Amino acid sequence: MHEHQSRRNFLKTSTLAVGAGLITNTSLGNKTSQKMEEIIIGHNSHKYKVVAGWGVLDAAKNPVNDCHEMVEDAKGRLIMCTNETKNNILIYDKSGKLLEAWGTSYPGAHGLTISNEGAEQFLFICDNNRHQVIKTDLKGREVMKLEYPKETGVYESPNRFVPTETAINPANGDIYVADGYGSQYIIQYDSKGRYIRHFGGYSNAYTDDKFDTCHGVLVDTRDKKNPTLLVTDRSHTCIKRFTLDGKFLAVYHLPGTFVCRPVLHGDYIFAAAYRSSDQSWNNSGYIQVMDKNMKVISTPGGSEPTYKDGKLQRQYKDDPHNVFMHPHDVYVDSDENVYIPQWNSKKTYPIKLERIA
Repeated sequence: MHEHQSRRNFLKTSTLAVGAGLITNTSLGNKTSQKMEEIIIGHNSHKYKVVAGWGVLDAAKNPVNDCHEMVEDAKGRLIMCTNETKNNILIYDKSGKLLEAWGTSYPGAHGLTISNEGAEQFLFICDNNRHQVIKTDLKGREVMKLEYPKETGVYESPNRFVPTETAINPANGDIYVADGYGSQYIIQYDSKGRYIRHFGGYSNAYTDDKFDTCHGVLVDTRDKKNPTLLVTDRSHTCIKRFTLDGKFLAVYHLPGTFVCRPVLHGDYIFAAAYRSSDQSWNNSGYIQVMDKNMKVISTPGGSEPTYKDGKLQRQYKDDPHNVFMHPHDVYVDSDENVYIPQWNSKKTYPIKLERIA
């Protein structure tokens, strides 16, 4: 049996529900019994149990506003960014214990990517308010800033640049910046921050090579001989594939799903959908899991993925437990557990899912 499967077969019975509303105390004379309800979400090969109370901190000491994105460093620490300037970066261990907190100068902290450079690791923080991408070490020391890309000739002013995400090419360190809340370009730099090219731009109507909210970007390395870029086109509910120099290759439509960024784990792509288009936008988010062919195989918190004539049918939130409000990112650890930071979700901490299938 695979190590991850073996671990998933011995789930802790103490982590059975999420949210205070699902864990109730019933008095029986002088005794109190705690009724816990298991919450299982997902489909097919990717089903998960919700872990109650993971990562919840003292909000007076370590508050969050929007929990935007999460990565893992080489020591197995989970690093999350929030746009709460009392502590823009929160670093957890996998049990949910807070290890470290730093950052007070990123009011628009949104995108978070980790890069490997020899024996060192660095973070790339996209700040919507500062109109910058800031590279830091793991202690928060700033080592590089990418300002608005005036070299492109397409930006009239710095405030037209509102970066949402970065991706790093592990082969050469090239940096791809998604200007998802600004002018809708993907800008490519070398590892030193020198401009190479840009592509994309805004289009309200669907167009293969343009975007309406290019919210996330990923260097897809599953084909070792032919890495490509995956870019979310969130308002058009799809993910697009490009060559590393920006030539359009393919589109993967996700009807009903406003997807944030693609996250690579093994042969699978995970992505958070901050809302569904078939419902009121409020609290209608869920998670997508796609296989190596970009076929949706599981939608934790959402409707079961169904294909007709090779086309994915429109999806929507389908979760009586209301596990999610507005998922903004997904991180999958080495034990196949999933962590979900959420946007606009009443200043709540990330949700952890424990894989059971």
